[in-house]
Amino acid sequence: MRTLLRRQRYLLDYSLSSLARRPGKHLALLMVYTLVVFLLASTLLFTQSLRREAALILADSPELIVQRLIAGRHDLMPADYLHRLGQIRGVSDAYGRLWGYFYDPAVKANYTLLVPREEPPTPGEVRLGAGVARARGLGVGDYLSLRSAQGEPFSFRIAGLLEAQTELVSSDLMLLNAEDFRRFFAFPADRFTDLVLRVRNPSEVRKVAEKIALTLPDTRPILREEILRTYDALFGWRQGLVILLLGGALLAFVIFAFDRAAGLSAEERREIGILKAIGWETGDVLRMKFWEGAALSLTAFLAGYLLAYAHVFFFAAALFAPVLKGWAVLYPDFRPLPFIDGLQVATLFFFTVFPYTVATIVPIWRAAITDPDQVMR
Repeated sequence: MRTLLRRQRYLLDYSLSSLARRPGKHLALLMVYTLVVFLLASTLLFTQSLRREAALILADSPELIVQRLIAGRHDLMPADYLHRLGQIRGVSDAYGRLWGYFYDPAVKANYTLLVPREEPPTPGEVRLGAGVARARGLGVGDYLSLRSAQGEPFSFRIAGLLEAQTELVSSDLMLLNAEDFRRFFAFPADRFTDLVLRVRNPSEVRKVAEKIALTLPDTRPILREEILRTYDALFGWRQGLVILLLGGALLAFVIFAFDRAAGLSAEERREIGILKAIGWETGDVLRMKFWEGAALSLTAFLAGYLLAYAHVFFFAAALFAPVLKGWAVLYPDFRPLPFIDGLQVATLFFFTVFPYTVATIVPIWRAAITDPDQVMR
């Protein structure tokens, strides 16, 4: 065992010295390889972080949201629907929500106005998302002046700002009192935007949704898991878009790998022939070249992944954030929390390191089994 380890160490030493003899070629290869890993890892890390943040934010969201549809469009929900849905077996709690959108011509952006169920602001006060506060240059204690769709002026005192940790979904949010909401939108007193249901047993959510569709055919139940799947599909689509944009770099890497598989340079063939002539076995040559390729690919993978980690979690993925987060006037200042998925790392490692290693081993094996005199000619 000790002899085998010592032999592998000698082969590794020779492989590293072989890399050092051609620094220009291998340094250029290392830079290209690292860049490919960096681009792919940055996209995967940031998309996975967005999925995780969305799942954490929506973890406490209601199991069921019920909307009313008229002619296929979302319509206001009558208050008497709340009592009828609350009587469905399995529903532990039901309440109506008030929320809507308001276009602010001052910053040319839409705000989301919402009445929180717990601890709503007092009349005349609001709590703002960070994006709204930045766009209007407001802070706690300042006043936000808006004009409703009916032309009536409203002035709200800023009672507080929403936490920065939720800015991915609260950047354009404006929390206000139910009375102020109804006055601002001239919202009917016997209507809600939609209804929220809590279900005692999570395994019965789909069954309750079926009962809702039978009880009130003009409504549409929306499950929390459906919202999560929608976010997952959205981020997956954007991830695919970025990878497609990186297709040129990926194609260049694939061409390079196939070029390596096509054959060795004359200098490399001569080196293998000399090693065979002085007594090296075919297995020793293969192991030596394997260590050479492994050292290069592992260095590129580690360097690319570490650079991608710093790019995503310390510099907020400045290269890809506009594409992966989406476009908006009130752009969220979102910094993802560090998170690494082991399966994702293994998948990236397999699809970047394994092809290159195989591509280098095949031509070396062909040269190693050839007669040394023929190889050196």
